[in-house]
Amino acid sequence: MWRRRRIFDDFFRELEEIDRLFDRMFESMRSWRGIEGIEEQPLYWGFSVRVGPEGVPEIQTFGNVEAAPTLRTGVREPYVETMVDEKNGELLVTAELPGVSKEDIKINATENSVEISAERNDRKYRRVVALDAEVDPSSAKAKYNNGVLEIKFKLKSKPKKGVDIKVE
Repeated sequence: MWRRRRIFDDFFRELEEIDRLFDRMFESMRSWRGIEGIEEQPLYWGFSVRVGPEGVPEIQTFGNVEAAPTLRTGVREPYVETMVDEKNGELLVTAELPGVSKEDIKINATENSVEISAERNDRKYRRVVALDAEVDPSSAKAKYNNGVLEIKFKLKSKPKKGVDIKVE
C-alpha cells in the first residue's frame, strides 16, 4: 500500500531528536549534584565572536562552567570585552558584573593586564584580562552603571601594525 508522506514528518522527527538531546544533557547534569555549592548558584556558559582588527574572528568564552562536567564553584567569570581606540589613543575594557555595587568592585592593572574582582553576598566575580596593547595603568578611569563596568586606559604607545609579507 502506498502511503503519502506528510510534509511535517521530518520536522517533527527533528524536534523529537532535539528533545532527546536535552534529556541527555539534563541527565548528565544530575551527576553534578554531588559537587559542593552547586545548588546555590546558577550554571552558565557563553561565548562572544567578534572580528578583530585584521579581519580575523576572535572567540571568547565566559561563565562558571568549563567543558562538562567540570564546574568552577564560588566565583563567576564575567563577560569581558576589550577594544583599542587608536584614534584617541585609548583602550576600553567593558565587563558585565550584575548584582554588585561600585563599592564591591576591585580593579588592579598592570601595563599588560587588568584584574577585575567583585564580591557581594552570594555574588563573586573574578577575571584577569590580557590587554591588546600596553597601557599606562595610572591613567585608568573606571565607571560602573547598571551592572556594566567600563575602564579606560591611555595607551603607552600606538599599537604596532603588522607588516605584509609577500609569499614566494
